[in-house]
Formats: sequence, C-alpha cells, structure tokens
Amino acid sequence: MAPPRTRIACLTLLILSFFSLLPSARAQFQVPSLSNLGELNVELGRLDTSNIGPLVERFDTPSELEAPPNTHSHEKRAGSGGTYWFSQIKRQGKIAYGGNSSYILWRNVRDYGAMGDGVTDDTYAINNATADGNRCGSGCDSQTTTPAIVYFPPGTYMISAPLVMYYYTQFIGDANDLPVIMALPSFFGLGMLDSDVYYPGGANWFTNQNNFYRQVRNFVLDMTLVSPTYAVHGIHWQVAQATSLQNIVFNMVEGTLGDKGQQQGIFMDNGSGGFMEDLIFNGGAVGFFSGNQQFTCRNMTFNRCETGIYQNWNWIFLYKDITFNQCGIGMDLSSGGEIPAMGSTVLQDSVFNDCEYGIITTFTANSTPSAAGSVVLDNVEFINTDPAVQYPNNTVIVPGNQVVQSFVQGTAYSAYEDEQIIDNLTCWEPTANYSRIQQLVGRPDLPASLLTPSGTVWSRSRPQYEGVPHASFISSYDFGCHGDGLQDDTQNVQNFLNSITEDQIAYFDHGAYLIRDTIQVPKNIKMQGEIWPLFMIDGSSSVFSDSSNPQPAFRVGNPGDIGSVEMVELVFETRGSAPGAIIVEWNLAATTPTANGMWDTHWRIAGSNGTELQSLNCTKDPTILHTANHTCIGSFMLMHITSTGSLLMSNNWGWVADHELDSPDHNQIDIYNGRGILIESQGPVWLYGTAFEHSMLYNYQVANAKDVYMGVIQSETAYMQDNPNALDPFSPKTAYFDPTFSECFEAICYKTFALRIYNSTYVYVYGAGFYSFFNNYDQGCLLTEGCQQFMVALEQSEGVYLYALNTKAATNMVEVDMVAIVPQAANPNGFCQTVALFEYP
Repeated sequence: MAPPRTRIACLTLLILSFFSLLPSARAQFQVPSLSNLGELNVELGRLDTSNIGPLVERFDTPSELEAPPNTHSHEKRAGSGGTYWFSQIKRQGKIAYGGNSSYILWRNVRDYGAMGDGVTDDTYAINNATADGNRCGSGCDSQTTTPAIVYFPPGTYMISAPLVMYYYTQFIGDANDLPVIMALPSFFGLGMLDSDVYYPGGANWFTNQNNFYRQVRNFVLDMTLVSPTYAVHGIHWQVAQATSLQNIVFNMVEGTLGDKGQQQGIFMDNGSGGFMEDLIFNGGAVGFFSGNQQFTCRNMTFNRCETGIYQNWNWIFLYKDITFNQCGIGMDLSSGGEIPAMGSTVLQDSVFNDCEYGIITTFTANSTPSAAGSVVLDNVEFINTDPAVQYPNNTVIVPGNQVVQSFVQGTAYSAYEDEQIIDNLTCWEPTANYSRIQQLVGRPDLPASLLTPSGTVWSRSRPQYEGVPHASFISSYDFGCHGDGLQDDTQNVQNFLNSITEDQIAYFDHGAYLIRDTIQVPKNIKMQGEIWPLFMIDGSSSVFSDSSNPQPAFRVGNPGDIGSVEMVELVFETRGSAPGAIIVEWNLAATTPTANGMWDTHWRIAGSNGTELQSLNCTKDPTILHTANHTCIGSFMLMHITSTGSLLMSNNWGWVADHELDSPDHNQIDIYNGRGILIESQGPVWLYGTAFEHSMLYNYQVANAKDVYMGVIQSETAYMQDNPNALDPFSPKTAYFDPTFSECFEAICYKTFALRIYNSTYVYVYGAGFYSFFNNYDQGCLLTEGCQQFMVALEQSEGVYLYALNTKAATNMVEVDMVAIVPQAANPNGFCQTVALFEYP
C-alpha cells in the first residue's frame, strides 16, 4: 500500500500528468488501418446506436434453487432457503487489544430496529447498527480494534439514503435466502452501500489507498424503484487490499444505449485493491464502472446492461470467467480516447452472448503513451457478437462470432538466447525481439494440471458452507482457547485442530491466539475465522528467534501427504520480532484440483495493536544512514509452498506494514521482513488477487517449480531501501535459493525483487503491478523513473509467460540470467510502464 501522495486515483488528468516524464519509444506497429483517424472519438454518441439494445422483458426472478439462465458457473445463487449457520452459531468473539470489554462485535440489524418488511424505511436503524461503539468513521484514518459484523436476516430492507460502512466492517446477508436492500423512489446519495463517504468539496472519510479490511456478501441490491435517469449506484466501492464483494445481485432498470440512463451496479472511482467474485448485474446503464490501481474480478455475469463494464482507468485488472448476455456494449475500454486512461486489462475464459458491441478500444498507431491501453484476451468466445474488438467509429479490429484464443495489444517481447562470437568462442546471451502489436497471437500451451476438462483455468469461489448445519461448527473458545493475545494458546490450538473430524469445521472466534511453537495443521480439515481472528506468532519464543534456523509457525501437512485443507478469513501476525519464523509452510498435495485453498486469509506484520512493532519503536529515520533495527524485524518468510504442496490462493495480502494503523500518529515505520512468498511446488498452484509487499529480499519467488498460474500479483519495494539495502539484516541462504544480488554495482540495484523466477518452467502471470516509490523515503527518483534497477528476474528458467506486466520506476523491467533486456523507457504507460506480453518459451 503506497502513501496517498505517490498514488494516482481516479482523475484522468492526474494520471496523464506523468506522461511528460516518460521517454517515448517507437517500434514496428501492426494495426488495421483506419479510414479516417479523425473520426476516432470516445463519446458514446458516435456509436451507431439506432438499433442497439433490443426491447426485452425484465429479467425473470430466479427460483429458489436455480441460477439465472446463461450465467457463468454461479452456484445456487438464491440459496436453499434453509437455516444458514452464520446466524445460528454462538457469538463470543472478543477484541484482544481494544481495551473495551463491552464492545459489540456482532450486530443483527433487526436488533437495532430494522424491520425488513419491504415497507419501513430501515436506513436509520441499519446505520445505527453499523456505527454503534465509537467506531472508525469520519475523521478516523484507520483502526483495527473496532471491527464489526453487520448481519442482515432474510427480508426486504427499504432505504432512502446510503448505508455507510465504517472501517473494518463486514456487511453479510443470509446466503441461503438473500436479503434484498431496495432503494426507495426518494433515495438520495451516491451509493446504496458506501464504503468511503465524500465530504462536500471532494475529500473522503478514508484515504482510498488505505481503506482495508471490508466485505460485502450475499445480497440483492435493487434500484428499480428509482428513476433510471438518477445516478444511483448499488455500491460505492472505493477500497484497497483485504476487501471483497461476493454473491451479490444488482437489479437496475433496463434501458437501451443512448437513453440517458444513469444507474450503475458498482461505482469504483479509485483505490488500491482488491478482489470480487460471484456477481450478477441485471439492466442498468453500466453494470460495473471500474477504476482502481489493480484488481481481480471473477465469475461475473452481466444481463442486458447498456454497458457491462466501463473501465474508467486502471493500472492492471484481470477479468476471469465473465459472461455478457444481451448487453449493448460488453466492455468499454475507450476512456481517454487517443490518450488512453486505462493502463492494462486482461480478459480470460469469458463469453459474450448476443451483444451489440463486444469490446471497444482506442489503442491505435498514434495513441500515446505507447503502452497505454494494453489489452490481453485469453480464451474469449464471442457468440452472435460481431465485431469482437473495434474502435468507437465502428472500425473492426478483430471480427466476432469466434473464439479468440489469444489477442494482444501493446508492447511485446519474445526472449531467446542469441549466439555471439567472442574471442573465437561461441557464447549465448539472452536478448529479445520487441514490437508494438495489436493482433491475434499464438496462445501458449498451459499444463493440463492447471486446466479444467473444458480448457479453462481452474478457479474456485470462497466457501461459505451454506449447506453445513451450525452444529458442525466447533468453537475454539468452547474448546478452551484463550484468544486474549496474552496467554500461550499453542497447545490449545493444536489440540483443537486435532479434535476436528472431517464432518466438522474449526471455527476460530475473533480474538488473538498467541503461538509459541509450530502448529501442525492436520490434513482434511476446514478452518473458518470470525472477522479475521489473529494468530500471533510470538517472537520471544526461542523457536522463532533464530534466523539461521527458521521454523514454520503453521505447518500444513507433511511432505508426501495428500488431502484437503481450507483456510477462510484468518490473519497471521507476529508479536515482536520473529526473525526465525516461516509463518505458513504448505506441504500438502490436494486430492482434487482446488481442494486445498486459502481464501481471504492475510499476513499483517507490524503496524497494529498487539504486534509491539509500531510507530513508538519502529518509526522511520531516513535522515541518518543506519543498519536494520533488530527490534523491528518481522519474520524470516511469510509463505512457503514446498515442492510437495499444491494450493489455490484467493484474495491474500502479505503486508509488511509501511505505516501505523492504530497509534494516533499513523506514521511510516521501518519493518525488516526477510521474504514474501516462496513457491517450490511441482504444481498445480493458482494465485488469484494476491499481494506481497515490503519484504527485503523479494516479495514473490518461484524456485525449482513448475505449473504455476498467477492472476494479478502485486508488489511494493520496501520504502526504506537502500537505507539499509536488501541484504540487511537477512543474508542470502542457498537452502532457500535466495537472490545474491551479485549483478549489482550501484545502490539502487540492492532492492526488493518483485518477482524472481529461478530454475522453473511453465509459469504464467496474467497481470502484475510491481511498484517502487522511494529511495530511502525520497520520491525524487520518480522524476527519472529510476527508484531501482531491476524488478523482475528470470534465472535458468523457460516456459515463462508474463502478460500485462506493469512496473513503476524500475530502470529495467525484466532481466534474464542477469542481462537486462526490457527497459522501462521503451514502455511508457501513464503512471506505470507496461509490457503487454513477455515470453521466454
């Protein structure tokens, strides 16, 4: 998470203001000619809309057990109507570090006077339920000590003004009988649900890049009583990491292109996210008005929207498993016109059914910067939709009514070994062909282990356990765990996990569980947290204090084990410095694809109450040269997927805190964490919407591995580097295949690798945002885009495909075997630098 002053939010002019800083580069450009480039215009009125959007009946309400027709892989969206465990279990979670024993964690809106009868205006009651308890709202930067679950039983809740979500809030509806939130005809406000309220004048309650830890799940949001010409939005979703939307239906008034309709399902103007899945949009002017730095969106269906997705701006987005049914425009990527405001977008395993227009883009031979508006299509089918890709003036780029296996627009690099004769010796050195393209390209053959029988990449939604009886959820507190953040819970947690049978779910009540020795997570177990309970790895334990002998805090399975483990909604932290802790080690192979998973499970190292690594003792000091403060070391490594492990990760944030969340100063802090995630798996591994930030040696490393899929990965270089640099305090260890930085000869080289791929094959990255914002907290390096020398390193690897690679302020975007072959200067794209395709077959 970068500080606000380094991040560009929704305003296109702010994004484009960086263009003058970026050197331009031109190469061979392949694009169909336009009859008249002067006709290129992004206004919707220039489209031929005379016959667009047939008159259709309103979308039929799904039956209790069925998903709407032509939706894409949605699972029983309306629920079974049975009792949902979430509302039945005993609620006894407690705040370990808040100092308020009477604080209410769980709030049922009915207990605060909401009726849900489809008649009563429930706005006031619901907002009271959310705000109760002196929580973090207007005027509060951030706070981890007042989380709240706001639960909605089945019913229809009428509202006349936005339901405001405070910091660290979950809005959860009954998954078996989705509650309906319906806007009254008199509704006034930006969004029915508002995650970040605007003050008059344009400022927000929360800094959008700092708006963490939120969920909205299991609702129908209905705007059909409101005039279609009023700009009401289902959700104003201005968020950052550790946030999610899931299992939501947006009902809007149906219309046709050009009818001046204003309703939108999701309005996302800026932020630094993020993840969403299992959403249905019915009608409306725009299903998803999308603008954020990086995001992963999967399993979304757009039915009869005038525009399904309007991409206002981004750095990198992945849309996976998306279906457009009878939309006027499927995806509008034309924002900014000949100076595209969109950075890069990947659309994968998706379908357009009966859409008037498929995808609209303004990337041309003359569009600038040269990498702006990059697009990648991977396995996208266009059914009765023609053309597939076009300009706003109706010039065809890719014809429709076909399956587009792979299409790339943007800059492309194909790396290879070049033969050279030096002193009569034949030598081979990495190099790459470079071109700027807009065309169909060959699709790489993905390993069968990563693919479903139908050829799509495996994915899996976060489990909500809708059909599981509440008696199957076994409470950690009832078993005897303390969860107070003070007493040693190691043996309690171990005994608790050992006691869970395969037909039960280990339910961790909210609290802080102090861990002083390795927890062996048995195979065939499910772990469900209550609004992110904390596992506090105690650095004062001799087990986790020795960086020369690192030990796992949580070991999932043993090498050779095969089974299934699910972790849902947990947070791992340290209490104090734990230089010998590998926070999670995953050894378990899965019985079936995606049987092993971590959903909405995060690492938060320092910066919050209870960690003892806060601004009081770890505040930055860039004014003097210094070595690492050993009282402010985080862990040895956050996550290790070993050679025997197989895993799906979805919406996971490995955050080494760059600033304080709880102390009043909210200052920037120096925390020295060794490594982010190390993947040694022989596959398959899938990562969806993950971020690892601010470790010292690297954030992502793939070593001796194969069959790895990554969908939007995010990294930020540690802010204090190079004071000290990446080698302090963790020296490289050959046992973990650490980078040695032996190619470095200048200070800005010794910095966090965003991604290092070593001795690995068949690695596929579909979207990456790798950012370097500082040199010892000085942002002067942004003026020359030279905050660090190398961002991505490939060593002794092949079969590597990087799509929509975005870096910030790295002189060299990619090096292969210590040879820099992708310079940032050739790939300007507004704020970032972008390569649409880098391949090393």
